[in-house]
Amino acid sequence: MIPLNINTNLGLLIMRLGVGGLMLIHGLSKIAGGIGAVKYLVESAGLPSFLAYGVYVGEVIAPVMILIGLRTRIAAAIMAVNCLAAVFMYHPDGFLALNATGGWSLELIVLFLMGAVALFFTGAGRYALSRRSIWD
Repeated sequence: MIPLNINTNLGLLIMRLGVGGLMLIHGLSKIAGGIGAVKYLVESAGLPSFLAYGVYVGEVIAPVMILIGLRTRIAAAIMAVNCLAAVFMYHPDGFLALNATGGWSLELIVLFLMGAVALFFTGAGRYALSRRSIWD
């Protein structure tokens, strides 16, 4: 394996702080406000309502793991699946839509998705709680 230089490790830390920290804010808002809307979407799709609680895993637990650098690749995969579920359940008509400022209506969720996918492939880097497993 090619060792990463200090700039790459610092970049991965910044990526983890941005992707994990900003997604965690979404999760905390769901803790504060509840997941009624998520339950409605899950039930509307014909799925069991308990699956809505997965939003806590994808928007709270996984981002915290990403922030601290614990099993970052697993956490990033979980977050990516959460983002894909959000795109297909909450924003199904957003693929060709623009928002009020002219940006792509899916740009925020896709940025989270791409950041999570990038962390899945790179791992946490040197500045992480755990670096011994292939899943870090």
